[in-house]
Amino acid sequence: MRLLISFAALFTSVVLLQLGAGGVAPLDAISGIDLGFTTAQVGLLGSAHFLGFFVGCWWAPRLMGSVGHSRAFAAFTAVGTIGILSHMLVVDAYAWMVMRGLSGLCVAGCYTIVESWLQAKVTNETRGRAMGIYRVVDIVGSLAAQLMISVLDPASYVSYNILAIVCCAALVPLVLTRVEQPAIPVPPRLRPGLAFRHSPLAAAGVISSGVTGAAFRMVGPVYGIEVGLSVDTIALFLAAYVLGGAVAQYPAGWFADRYDRRWVLVFLSILTIVASAGMIFLPGAAFVTAAFFGFSTFPIYSVAAAHAHDFATQDERVDLSASLMFLYAVGAIASPWLVSTLIEAYGPAAMFIFVGAAHIILIGFGLLRMRVRDAERRTRYVYAPRTSFVIGRLLGRFRDER
Repeated sequence: MRLLISFAALFTSVVLLQLGAGGVAPLDAISGIDLGFTTAQVGLLGSAHFLGFFVGCWWAPRLMGSVGHSRAFAAFTAVGTIGILSHMLVVDAYAWMVMRGLSGLCVAGCYTIVESWLQAKVTNETRGRAMGIYRVVDIVGSLAAQLMISVLDPASYVSYNILAIVCCAALVPLVLTRVEQPAIPVPPRLRPGLAFRHSPLAAAGVISSGVTGAAFRMVGPVYGIEVGLSVDTIALFLAAYVLGGAVAQYPAGWFADRYDRRWVLVFLSILTIVASAGMIFLPGAAFVTAAFFGFSTFPIYSVAAAHAHDFATQDERVDLSASLMFLYAVGAIASPWLVSTLIEAYGPAAMFIFVGAAHIILIGFGLLRMRVRDAERRTRYVYAPRTSFVIGRLLGRFRDER
């Protein structure tokens, strides 16, 4: 309990940030359709978010080094709030792309600062509990953000104003905390090729995770509208996806620690193909299929990351985590626009045909890599959030525990 109280300001800021900046994605998708944006333009909003997210991951450690944690957090939160408030002032799809880029920048920057602060304050004795609470807070915030669109009117100044207020409120707990600011961390080196050198399959798995997750989270509301879901049910549809992913972490970790992780990746891809087929042929069971889709796709990033870390030294863990995050961002930037273009041309089923095809390729590549070399088993499975380049510092010690 004492640990929870000591980090209460950080965790409260994370929840408010998730509700504010995280709620923009589904609201933008529904509002864009309501305002007459094309499906491809709605997809570009999601791509712009992840482009801003990548820039924020890279820039945040450097900004912290210049102005400190609190000022950097305030700057990123202000940028995100401006992006949210500007939506109904300039109703244009390409202007919204810039605004969504600002939101992505805000999310990445704020998470980088929070995780840097956590890394500096936790000890070996408290690390496990602190990260457990952090994961729960992050998932609960993400769930609540999806549900918020059920009470927000699309294309409404009031709706965006509410999100902006919540995002801005994330400033208050962290800026007013009495906890002393930690020393400025050394930013991780971004070496995109490091993941490929250690494990081409892990790199491919992370890219597939980015393609799949970004497509569903950014373009999922468009799919929901296309198959006849109301705004209320779209909120539950997206929440079921997040909940399914949260539930999957324990069984995925259990299997990944006991069996060849390449077979676990193949098995998860098979489940993803089955879930994609369910989305196509069972639109009436949207909640069940969404939860199953989240269950099969969410753990892929963490299993792929664990497989990559099996071949890395302890000194490479932080840079490898940053490399994996970069590859995830590459897939996430490309996916929303590509999927929305396919939906516009061929209908909502095209989204899941695309996802299924991506995982067929991953299965084939996984089976091929099994013929090239034997698996290494040196690290434990760790649930790896896709939040910032510095998350590797928080998770590094867990991977070397036996």
